[in-house]
Amino acid sequence: MQASSLPIGYTAFVDRACFAKGSLQHVVTLAKNTLGDSQLANVLIFNDGTGKPVDVDFRGSTAAVLDRLRGESKEGHTSDTAEKENEQPPRKVGRPKLGVVSGEVTLLPRQWEWLKAQPGGASVTLRKLIDEARRVGESESQVRAAQEATYHFMTAMAGDFDRYEEALRALYAGNETLFYEWIDDWTPDIRDYVKSLASSAFKQEEH
Repeated sequence: MQASSLPIGYTAFVDRACFAKGSLQHVVTLAKNTLGDSQLANVLIFNDGTGKPVDVDFRGSTAAVLDRLRGESKEGHTSDTAEKENEQPPRKVGRPKLGVVSGEVTLLPRQWEWLKAQPGGASVTLRKLIDEARRVGESESQVRAAQEATYHFMTAMAGDFDRYEEALRALYAGNETLFYEWIDDWTPDIRDYVKSLASSAFKQEEH
């Protein structure tokens, strides 16, 4: 299953303690049904994928709160769908081409000679090079996304913690050992959530 198809999880905190995890509906329902108004005012819910806080209006009944969430979700989905449809180029009439697509590639003579000398020939070598470049690019994108998610949560919940700035610098410098050292004595629930967000924030050495 691809990561993009996985359901988005959410984590709720009351003050500095982790209160609930799960779908947004589950977390909101649990908070609404078990917490008093003063505690609800201190609830912060974070998107596990982006590390960003989610704005939830807890006024009214549980059903009313969930109805507002569904309405906001539907509006956002409709807007995203409309944008994607507008971006799509017009379809060409006729049967779609399947499999290999030919195209023009311009290279210097020495580059053609090198390609032709590779096992499988130029086409096979080019496909391998492209696949490898895509793999590296996707890995780097995953690292950047994890760094940004970790940054968003740390800024919201740990901005006044000791060695917060040092931890951020280690995060973006890719220094995994130092990063975990700086956050080791943070409030346990916040530290553990930071670790979960940062699990893909450092490039793994290939052996």
